[in-house]
Amino acid sequence: MCHAQSQANYDETKVPKFTLPDVLTSFSGNPITNQTEWEENRRREILQFFEKQVYGKVPDRLDEFGFKLLEESNDAYGGKARRKQIAITLKKNKKSITYYMLIYLPKGNPTAPVFLGYNFYGNHTVTNDPKVQITKAWVKNNDALGITDNKASESSRGVRTHRWAIEKMLDNGFGIATIYYGEIDPDKDDFSDGIHPLFYRDGQSKPKTNEWGSISAWAFGLSKAMNYLESDVNISKVFVFGHSRLGKAALWAGATDKRFAGVISNNSGCGGAALSRRKFGETIEQINTSFPHWFADSFLKYNNNERTLPVDQHQLLALVAPRPLYVASALDDKWADPRGEFLSTYYASSVYGLYGKKGIGTKEMPKTNAPIQNTVAYHIRTGKHDVTDYDWENYIKWANTFVKK
Repeated sequence: MCHAQSQANYDETKVPKFTLPDVLTSFSGNPITNQTEWEENRRREILQFFEKQVYGKVPDRLDEFGFKLLEESNDAYGGKARRKQIAITLKKNKKSITYYMLIYLPKGNPTAPVFLGYNFYGNHTVTNDPKVQITKAWVKNNDALGITDNKASESSRGVRTHRWAIEKMLDNGFGIATIYYGEIDPDKDDFSDGIHPLFYRDGQSKPKTNEWGSISAWAFGLSKAMNYLESDVNISKVFVFGHSRLGKAALWAGATDKRFAGVISNNSGCGGAALSRRKFGETIEQINTSFPHWFADSFLKYNNNERTLPVDQHQLLALVAPRPLYVASALDDKWADPRGEFLSTYYASSVYGLYGKKGIGTKEMPKTNAPIQNTVAYHIRTGKHDVTDYDWENYIKWANTFVKK
């Protein structure tokens, strides 16, 4: 546990008293009573606020987008899956970046729904499949995973298989598409690499105050991956998934791109699913200090100043409505504030109600390992900050109900 984590508040009695901004009252104080008012007025103003004051807006459109099938095979996972490796290239102002998507689809089911999510250390880490290429991008050092000199190597192949229940997905009729997030933007406080410089004007060295930080850039990368998945015409539905910081990116991708059929946030915490006003575990000030590159610079003014925020994270969740949304926490992951994540799902549910969809109808947290699965779903499992088979079993079971509709 780092210093910030040990200094954080984990005492419910020390959570400040606060009033949450009502998701169904506009900034100018008008009540929102139906889907049209939500979509044309309230949804738009909430989205714009998050875009300019929290995650940062994408400065412009790409000049060009392209993809290339690098490799495919019909005999992955002992013949039960089709594997594809795709290069996605984004171009702007005569500059470009390329990132790589690994896809497994259940064989004989070309219209399979897909879970799309980033991984932390390279596509080769999520599977023991020797045919998956090793990322050449900058990777964070990790002694336990054998990663030194910020380079991935054969020694880290398969080190994260426990986080990706790939065979379980395939056996249940789901495909998986994954990308190493550092290929879009390396996760360090440095705006000279990754996708940001493609959009710079002459003499610019970092995004403007209300322009994108890394989370917004990662969300953009997921949207462009969706362009490919859409063009691979058979794929029926794509559920965007993310864990921790990548859960924040998945939520923002789901909010900004309605093509995603559903969104899954696994332990996304502060700046993800958790309510900022609770100041329980990680706070806005701590996250902006530890990770100054994640959010727009305009978000800095809310450091230790949460009560002046005109929004909170339940409104981010509401932007996903009426599409299915699953938020999951872990009992020992106090830093991510499980109760704050749960309450967000409760307060976002009124928007789902406008569409006649069932959300979370109670402020009473469920017991551990007892999921509530409606169009808005939530569980808190035993254990630590991680992605487990238990999480995936529930995501699969829940997503299945929407695939059949």
